[in-house]
Amino acid sequence: MAEDRIVLCMKWGQRYPSAYVNILFRAVQDNLSGAFRFICLTDDPTGLAPGIEAMDLPRGGIPESYWKDRGIWGKLALFQEDLHGLSGRALFLDLDMLIVGPLDRFFDFDPDKPFVSAGGGKGWRRGSSNPNPTLTTTVFAFDIGSQPQILQAFLKDPETAKHQYVLEQAFVEATVTSWAAFPDPWVVSFKRHLRQPVGLDLFLQPNAPGPEAICVSFHGNPDPSQLVSNASGYWGEFPHYGRGPVPWVRDNWLKYGYVDPA
Repeated sequence: MAEDRIVLCMKWGQRYPSAYVNILFRAVQDNLSGAFRFICLTDDPTGLAPGIEAMDLPRGGIPESYWKDRGIWGKLALFQEDLHGLSGRALFLDLDMLIVGPLDRFFDFDPDKPFVSAGGGKGWRRGSSNPNPTLTTTVFAFDIGSQPQILQAFLKDPETAKHQYVLEQAFVEATVTSWAAFPDPWVVSFKRHLRQPVGLDLFLQPNAPGPEAICVSFHGNPDPSQLVSNASGYWGEFPHYGRGPVPWVRDNWLKYGYVDPA
């Protein structure tokens, strides 16, 4: 019998409450066929929904200060040679991902490649305007335990890695054995692809993702929660600001168990 698929997420610190994990879990339940394990690697499993497997946050020898630093260097602990004894193909999802389509495609795409991720790059441009996309770690499929050299290389000289690469995803791209990019339409950036241009964003709602989208990445600011229950206030950061809730984001979160404090 084939092993269950594994979906991984990480939660540490105070930025994302357990509600983010629970909503992500229910969205995965609704959009992934067959048996799977949903594992949250965390330093605080309080409030996680039944069905979520909570496992201790792997530290990987990464210095404590790097877990709070810009760059999300703690993600590199995923590349321990032994990750809680897990094996097989896994899909990693950031907690602020909005799932809008079938996740099976992430598992089925180029399964012989040890690492497959969304392709970003300058402005997340698509097609011929971005012929050499860069690796992103918002969502990626990988073979657990297959890339220990990533973490090992970082631990040899963390300060140089931080100053040379700034973001952990750039370091992963530099040290992974090889990688491929998911098709462009599958992973949509809220900030780069859906938000309206500066000025118009105060008056026009962000576009909804297209029919080929599987998930929407909310890298940076705003977080999805700001677009769900924000009745009249502003969200975003200079020079981009939006206002009020975004209906398609709100509908998605309500579908997967968000409880509106209002």
